[in-house]
Amino acid sequence: MENGEDSVLRSRCRAFPKMPTFPDLDSSLDGEHSPGEHWQGNGDNHITSNGKIEVEHVISKKLQLKRKAEFLKSDLMRQFDSQVNDFMDCLIEESASLEPAPIPAVFSPPLSEKERSKLRHFRPPHGQGKQFVSRRSLLDELFEVNHIRTIYHMFIALLILFILSTLVVDFIDEGRLVLDFDLLVYAFGQSPLVVCTWICMFLSVLLVPYALFHLWSHTQYGSYSHPSLYNLLFGSVFLLYQALGLGFLPTYVVVTNSLPPASCFIIILEQVRLMMKAHSFVRENVPRVLAWAKDKTSPSPVVPQVSQYLYFLFAPTLIYRDKYPRNPVIRWGYVATKLLQVLGCLFYAYYVFVRLCIPQFRSVSLQLFDLKAMVLCVFNSILPGVLVLFLGFFAFLHCWLNAFAEMLRFADRMFYKDWWNSTSFANYYRTWNVVVHDWLYYYVYRDFLWMSQKRFRPAAMLFVFTVSAVVHEYILAICFGFFYPVLFCLFMCFGMMFNFILHDQRKGPIWNIIMWTSLFLGQGVIICLYSHEWYAQRYCPLKEPSFLELLKPRSWSCQRGLMVDSDML
Repeated sequence: MENGEDSVLRSRCRAFPKMPTFPDLDSSLDGEHSPGEHWQGNGDNHITSNGKIEVEHVISKKLQLKRKAEFLKSDLMRQFDSQVNDFMDCLIEESASLEPAPIPAVFSPPLSEKERSKLRHFRPPHGQGKQFVSRRSLLDELFEVNHIRTIYHMFIALLILFILSTLVVDFIDEGRLVLDFDLLVYAFGQSPLVVCTWICMFLSVLLVPYALFHLWSHTQYGSYSHPSLYNLLFGSVFLLYQALGLGFLPTYVVVTNSLPPASCFIIILEQVRLMMKAHSFVRENVPRVLAWAKDKTSPSPVVPQVSQYLYFLFAPTLIYRDKYPRNPVIRWGYVATKLLQVLGCLFYAYYVFVRLCIPQFRSVSLQLFDLKAMVLCVFNSILPGVLVLFLGFFAFLHCWLNAFAEMLRFADRMFYKDWWNSTSFANYYRTWNVVVHDWLYYYVYRDFLWMSQKRFRPAAMLFVFTVSAVVHEYILAICFGFFYPVLFCLFMCFGMMFNFILHDQRKGPIWNIIMWTSLFLGQGVIICLYSHEWYAQRYCPLKEPSFLELLKPRSWSCQRGLMVDSDML
């Protein structure tokens, strides 16, 4: 057994290439010299027949030797790094293959082809679903390298400069050294209502889907007649709860109370997250009960415990499993560090808007927004847009999710991949947000292919883009208080186009540059248009707006008006 494993590992290792040679240096080191010259002492000095030391020749030999040593060092390090990566990939693949299946076989014996065809409507589609393994986040590994950690230090230095610039400007203009956070206070206003709304949403998700699933599972006993009628009844009640209990009521609270943007984002993002969690719980557990109803291999159907469902509601994943890989201990210092980094990113974003966005859009929004103004606005918005992109990624996908994962001892920390190395938008969509991508892939894309019997792959991809674009635009429309489908158009037009043009077959640095250029430009468009519309909504309010006027962007016609709620920003 050991010999077999050794042979496998040896087969994965590559032999070191032949070391390069330097003929001129080797010949000199072998003692080749002119007949009129001889070596004396320890070999450090080359003495001619006249006894004159040729210092230049000695320096030349040492430089050649140094170049040879540097080349050998870089080549050895490159080969060592390649072999370590191959070895670690081998270990990860083998550990993943040893992980238990997401739906263990003890729930039901293997089904025959005839039985599978009968349960086809309820069985999971092709494949076993996502495999969870114990692994660290990519940035946690990269920050152990001094060269990568320096980039993190650069962002901290930029934050310090933002703070100093704010202090200097306030001191020059107003003669004071006080850091005001009026924007943060306004953005997170009405926090008691936000907390109460979140508690109601969470309790409803904890009780209603679990209770409905538990009651429905007992209707699958043989004593109950018309099981299909019960399936339709409980399915309708669950969809009604998703649409009204989680869909309409939180949105109604946000709109009627005119919550500020950050408070709106908290409620609406939690609304979407809990809806996706509830769908995953039902989607993963219904096939188990139906398989049990077919075979009756145990006295009662398999229903997850409340503790398992409660853990899933807090776990940083949208794919339900009864068990996840867990770490043995909680590193509370790590948790505190990540939460402090989230707080730092929040203040970072505040200074980005205060120093780079608000002064620009306050002046631009008082003018007619023509093509020239839009072009200048987009290019001036690229820098704050890129900073907001990086801050949002680092604060949420890395710090926030890792903090909760550490507190829950959740071991699979692959919340993102190396999206910055993407040479195609198709790869970027898969690696930017792995948590949401997994949900869209397994419950939208694969279920669409399963229902269409794998005949409409382009339609399935279009459906995924449509769902993602609609949800993103819904979030922004509710939180900003106006309908301006910029992000929807970027997703459905440019996102779909780039997904097919910049596909996975595109390799090379030039495609990575094109991807980054498009990403930066898109961030500039988003920041520019949404910010301009935000100020236009306040400069040019409509007294008696019609439905069509509400759908028309106000920035297209607003030129100058009385400033409303100017003390907010």
